[in-house]
Parts: sequence; C-alpha cells; structure tokens
Amino acid sequence: MDWYAAKALLEWQMEMGVDAALCDAPVDRFAAEADLRAQHAERVRQPGVATAAPAPKVAEVDPVAEARALAAAAQDLDGLRAAMAGFEHCQLKKGARNLVFADGAPGARVMLVGEAPGRDEDLQGKPFVGRAGQLLDRMLAAVSLSRADTVYITNVLPWRPPQNRDPKPDEIAMLMPFLQRHIALVNPDLLVIMGNTSAQALLGRRGITRLRGQWQEAAGRPALPMLHPAYLLRTPHAKREAWGDWLALKARLRALK
Repeated sequence: MDWYAAKALLEWQMEMGVDAALCDAPVDRFAAEADLRAQHAERVRQPGVATAAPAPKVAEVDPVAEARALAAAAQDLDGLRAAMAGFEHCQLKKGARNLVFADGAPGARVMLVGEAPGRDEDLQGKPFVGRAGQLLDRMLAAVSLSRADTVYITNVLPWRPPQNRDPKPDEIAMLMPFLQRHIALVNPDLLVIMGNTSAQALLGRRGITRLRGQWQEAAGRPALPMLHPAYLLRTPHAKREAWGDWLALKARLRALK
C-alpha cells in the first residue's frame, strides 16, 4: 500500500469515528497503571531524584458557617428566601422539586414551625397543604386563627427528604441558621413547635408526646410543643390532647393582649 492510499484510508476511518488504534493482543490497563505507580514510588525512594510537587489542597467549605453568613445578610423575608435558594450544600435540594419557604401572614403573632415538606408540599412549594395541612387549618379555625391573617407557617427543612424520611442531624444543623433568621424576621409573640424534628431543632430534645402541652422557651420567646397533624391522622385518639394544647395557645394569646 502506497502513502496516498494509506492516507486516504486513515482519513476515511477518522470520518467514521475511529479515533483509537487496537493492538493484536489485549492490554491490561490496570496492570500498566500499577506499574506506573511502582515506578513512581521507586523514584521517590532514590536520593537526588526530583518529584512533582503534591497538588494543592482544596479548602473545605463549612456549610453551617456559610449558612450563618447568608442568613445574617438577609434583611427581609425575600432576601432570606433568595439566600436559601442559593445555598448549594444540602443534598436534599437536588432531589426536591421546590423550595418550601413559608405560608401565612408575615408579622403574625403566632409562628408555626413544622418538620419538613411532604409530597404535596414539595409539589406546591407551600408548607402544610396535604391532608395534614387540611387538618391544621380546621384546628386553627376552631381557635379563631388562620394562616390568612393570624398565623405564619414554615418548616425546619425547606426541601423534602427522600421518601419522607426523618431529617438527618447534619441536615438540621446546616439549615438552622436560616430558621433562626426566619424567626427573627417574622418576630412572632409565640412559637408553635410541631413534631419531633422541630423539637430537636429548637429545643434540643425529642419525645414530642412527653413535651407537648408544656410551655418552653425557644429563639427568645415562649414556645409550645404540639403533636404534628400527620401524627393525629395516624393516631386519632390523640386529638383530644391536641385540642387542649390549642386552647392553651389561645389563652396565652389573650393574656398577651
């Protein structure tokens, strides 16, 4: 084969997408890589042989510190929402459809803190809109409250955990600065802490069935732990205890007037 024929054949192969040559015998690339590592180690052991400088270490990001800085810089609720939307260190964000920020009346006297969005909340981008949310609205109405003008609602986590699993401690820790700033910006008279995750985040304790109905202090203001509406749907007989808690909240609001 002359030079021109070989060149034409090579050009045809390149047009067909052939960009690598194959040998007559297979090549063990893993063994070749091991040989290279062994040769490098041998050179390092030999005195007077210069070796490549190690690659510089990439500075590790502290997600809690970054969340704290972003939250502190937020001057209003819109700024806080934007800061949370731009936070890239929580893996839950990658699997969620929407950021579930809040619902209700900013500046309300009562701020309710739930746990994490469920399927319906993730789809609509609002907290407490599924069956649990419908039950919550009925309980609010029973004590002359509503998310339209007297209650503000948010969650500890703004993104839905996969399969509605419990939030992990590191997820709660990295998102706590946003929740703390959220409470400070809304500045409610009273907090309602709904569920174990909320109790863990704001009170540092779990066991909501023991904590419920007992006034605590969280974020510098009175806080009342309550059973989550989702728990009440699974455990209807506990609604009687929940009703007593709502009456206690209503009485506390009256006493603050």
